[in-house]
Amino acid sequence: MNHTKFAISRFENRNGTTSWRVEGRLHGIRFRKNFKTREEAAAEQAVLEIKALNAANGLHSIATVLTAEQVREAEALFLRVGDKGRPLSFYVDFALANYREPEKQKPLSEAIAEYVAAKEHEFAQGQLSVPQLKRIRCDLNRLQKHFGRVTVAGLTVPNLLAYLEQGQPSLKTYNNRRGIVSTFFKFAFHRSWIVENPIAKVPHHRIRRKRGVAQTLSAAKAAKFMEEMEGFEGGRWVPYFALCLFAAIRPSVPGGEITRLKPEDVNLETGLISISAEVSKVREPRKVAIHPNLAAWLRAYPLKKFRLIVPNGQQRRSRIAQEHGLTHDVLRHTFISMFVAKYRSIGEAAIQAGNSEGIIRRHYLDLKTAAEAEEFFSILPKWAGRARFLATPSCGLPVAV
Repeated sequence: MNHTKFAISRFENRNGTTSWRVEGRLHGIRFRKNFKTREEAAAEQAVLEIKALNAANGLHSIATVLTAEQVREAEALFLRVGDKGRPLSFYVDFALANYREPEKQKPLSEAIAEYVAAKEHEFAQGQLSVPQLKRIRCDLNRLQKHFGRVTVAGLTVPNLLAYLEQGQPSLKTYNNRRGIVSTFFKFAFHRSWIVENPIAKVPHHRIRRKRGVAQTLSAAKAAKFMEEMEGFEGGRWVPYFALCLFAAIRPSVPGGEITRLKPEDVNLETGLISISAEVSKVREPRKVAIHPNLAAWLRAYPLKKFRLIVPNGQQRRSRIAQEHGLTHDVLRHTFISMFVAKYRSIGEAAIQAGNSEGIIRRHYLDLKTAAEAEEFFSILPKWAGRARFLATPSCGLPVAV
């Protein structure tokens, strides 16, 4: 380091005047300058001393309009981008061109309330099913409880990832959670509550599909179950279970296809059940053929006398399912597997059941034999004559005894 103190000395000029000289070395170069007063010389000496000290420590003395805090921030930024290969101005220009402040900091609770209200409107227009709306409400309520009082813009990729992975969910559950959160953030983005959708940087798990085996009933067990339903409560449950078992109508109560199906949709004359888009779970209309055995069940237990959904149907159906060991969709699964075994047509089975061919091939192919399928489609009512009714009440619904 070539730091030498600068000295001030009195100097007599040739014209007889007196000056004050500052003399020394800076960066190995001799410096010498005269000033009229000692005060001016002292000020210059101080400046030179600072320059020499800064040079010795790798610092530079530069005149600037920035405050001390702004200078320190600029230095920190230069250190952060020093090894990035681009000047600081590149990153500043990029931020100015792409970053937009949210129009307002929307509380998460208010954003969720508005999003759910929008989904309820879609539900009222027939765009969402009851299970879909229920799942949206449940998952977003869980999101709200997890994050509490924050703004939508305050949710980041790391804390969203931690939320989605909470409880070590299966890959499918994780993807389902991510899907609902993703649509919520799209909604928030379109309303300028956020400037970027953080879910785009949250990974989506790819799940390798395996050929599963749908849980089904044997033909013998299906026959035994329907016989027991004929003797239970005067056979009032027969039409419900017959349509689920022999026509693959989705059985959920409430919200399933069976709850929206009307008696006039089941036409024994044409041999077709008309599932409209409003009734269908997948919002696609379809026609389901009424097999001869199903026609026999519906003639023995006509929909004009036996209502499909009985009072308090959800709880009562759950008790029946529990008593007979029925899983949620086992009746529907049984029909599809029997249909494929009988007709050997994956495409027609997909049309009848309202599924994709891929689902049919993956879960229902070769589960039953042709002989068992023939036995299944030959199950007929046995106790139809035992059903007795009291006088029809004012509501038009019969009461079985």
